[in-house]
Amino acid sequence: MRIQRERVVEAAWALLDEHGLEGLTMRVLAKALSIQAPSLYWHFPGKQALLDAMADSLVRDVATTLTAETPWEPVVRTVAEELRRAFRSHRDGARVYAGTLVVSEHTLRVADTVIGSLGRAGLGPQEASWAAFTALDYVLGFTIEEQGFIAQDSEVKAREVALRDLAAARYPHAAGAVDAILDRDFDRRFAFGLELLVAGLRARLPPR
Repeated sequence: MRIQRERVVEAAWALLDEHGLEGLTMRVLAKALSIQAPSLYWHFPGKQALLDAMADSLVRDVATTLTAETPWEPVVRTVAEELRRAFRSHRDGARVYAGTLVVSEHTLRVADTVIGSLGRAGLGPQEASWAAFTALDYVLGFTIEEQGFIAQDSEVKAREVALRDLAAARYPHAAGAVDAILDRDFDRRFAFGLELLVAGLRARLPPR
């Protein structure tokens, strides 16, 4: 039976939400779709090809409202916030995207949008591209930690106690900041980090 590529990706997201990234295998996916493995490999020769397609679908709606006239700062902020929202929309969403150079329509469109805006603001190709991927790395790293923190909530509570005890015994600076370290207001923490990133970019731009 021939199956549509889009249906495979949708089924993969459903399995991911239920079992996590480790539980998403080609064998389990084929079984969930009630098909034989050759039908699945017709579209995706392996799990990495499947993850690339999932990553592309994940960012399909990111940066769609931005234009060539949008100033660089709203571009960086909008893309960062929309990427985080997209990664958080599925269990292990950030992990699906991380760790590979995904070459696909939507991923390149998002990158092109940020690189182009920074280039128009005065950065050279190297700085603009490195800055764009620095922003992406920030969002990925933050969201992976955020999702992992939430997923392991029961374990985290035990580690919080251990952190407080060790900090109090040996590390006074960490002990004084332990409440901030454990603060679960992820929205404020993300906004703080994004503001640091934007300020750093602003400092590198040539004066108008």
